[in-house]
Amino acid sequence: MNPSAIAVIVDALPYLAKGMGLTLGLTVLVTCLGLCLGAVLALMKLSPIRALSAIASMYVDTIRAIPLLLVIFWFYFLVPYLGAWIVGAASPIQVGAFKSALISFTFFEAAYFCEMFRAGIGSIGHGQKAAGYALGLTYFQTMRYVVFPQAIRNMAPPIATRIIVIFQDTSLVYVLSMTDFLGAASKIGQMSGRLTELYLLVAVVYLLMCFAASRAVRRLEHRARAV
Repeated sequence: MNPSAIAVIVDALPYLAKGMGLTLGLTVLVTCLGLCLGAVLALMKLSPIRALSAIASMYVDTIRAIPLLLVIFWFYFLVPYLGAWIVGAASPIQVGAFKSALISFTFFEAAYFCEMFRAGIGSIGHGQKAAGYALGLTYFQTMRYVVFPQAIRNMAPPIATRIIVIFQDTSLVYVLSMTDFLGAASKIGQMSGRLTELYLLVAVVYLLMCFAASRAVRRLEHRARAV
């Protein structure tokens, strides 16, 4: 690599680190919120109440059929006008790029987490649920205290894999002009005329981080099978 390109990268490290902070922060927030919403959707989908099950199924099937980038655009461009129409405001409601990205990612990932929870819950024998009901627990109490704790071990590897995907997909916030890791590298590359070198750096960083995380997930899978 050209020495001048290396100098540009070294000088840009603080700015790139700030962008990586946004990327990691968004990944953590989306994971936490997506898991919570996904768990609720899974309980609704498995609920004996048909209306709840139908609503959750329709939501999951619809979201999984739409590209994430389209969800981001819809929320960023359409929701402000929809919100203004609902509340009767004269101008679009300003949501902001970060909130738009966070909510869009959360709603999108919740559909995938829902299916992981559903599969994990399905791996637990019906006898466990029957035992919970025999103790006088309600449906949601049985899921919370009996089924979920046992299902977590089976769900951990696929959830960890999905977190890696979320980390990679956060680069899409670049289309909203947010300064994530990719956005920071792109801005520096355009100002310095070193786009190729900066994009190569981004690719290497993502490769190393995702490879290390994938190895950790593999070890987690081996531990889960050994238990």
